[in-house]
Amino acid sequence: QAMMKEFLLKHKLYRILLRGKGLEFEKFRLYAQDDDASAIDWRSSKRANALLVKQYRDERNLKIMFVIDVGESMISGSAEKLKCEYTAEVVASFAHLIITTGDRVGSILFGSTVKDYRRPMGGTKNFFRFVDQLTEAKTYGGASDLDGALNFVLNYVLKNIDSVVIVSDFTSFTEKTAKLFSLVSEKFETVAIMVRDPLDKTLPPFSGEVVIQDPKTGEQMLIDPKMAGKAYEIHAAEQENLIRETCSKNDIDLLPLMTNKLFVPTLAEFLKARTKRKENR
Repeated sequence: QAMMKEFLLKHKLYRILLRGKGLEFEKFRLYAQDDDASAIDWRSSKRANALLVKQYRDERNLKIMFVIDVGESMISGSAEKLKCEYTAEVVASFAHLIITTGDRVGSILFGSTVKDYRRPMGGTKNFFRFVDQLTEAKTYGGASDLDGALNFVLNYVLKNIDSVVIVSDFTSFTEKTAKLFSLVSEKFETVAIMVRDPLDKTLPPFSGEVVIQDPKTGEQMLIDPKMAGKAYEIHAAEQENLIRETCSKNDIDLLPLMTNKLFVPTLAEFLKARTKRKENR
């Protein structure tokens, strides 16, 4: 967390990380020595024969809404940390950066229903209440109804929210979910963080049979991983492609994370790349 915060502040990424849909370009200004070189607008600089950077009308007190999957599928994992533990660390680091910059964090925790909804607030007390929720065992469980959570966002979240950050393993992502993603992205600036375990991509190569259960219906099935493995991998790859295509079509930035890899370098590079894209728009 400290490493990521130092990296982001050093490169001044947060000022244009989550602008919301309303922040407007104001003017060009001369490049200063303490500016990040990635902020230079090379086309305008060439015309003006001077190094220029884009300046935006400053809009603080941003309101960021985290939509977090706390369903049963997030309690699984084969790495050192379960998906829910890994997610809690990622979200806590991100939220801490937002709150300590003076902006506000809200949250929607969902399983089979929306379990908790908190409007964006600032301050360290709000941050610690938020972290307590994410680390409380009773928060988790039940099916993961992502479609229901997105409908809640569309129907009940106020329009003055600047950005929505959806955090899930997206293992229940369907064509219907893709349409809801599109509607949410039209209303809010949207970021999707996909937290997956290696088991979400491929079954372990062991002999024998295992029982798997559908978290939504409770239906169980006895399978042989060796025989079902290929079909499982194909389905997982197709589903992930649908998620990536949906995000690409709707200008949603997707951050895929794996529980067996450190998230800080990946998240820092994601934020830096996102900032560059926003500067070039």
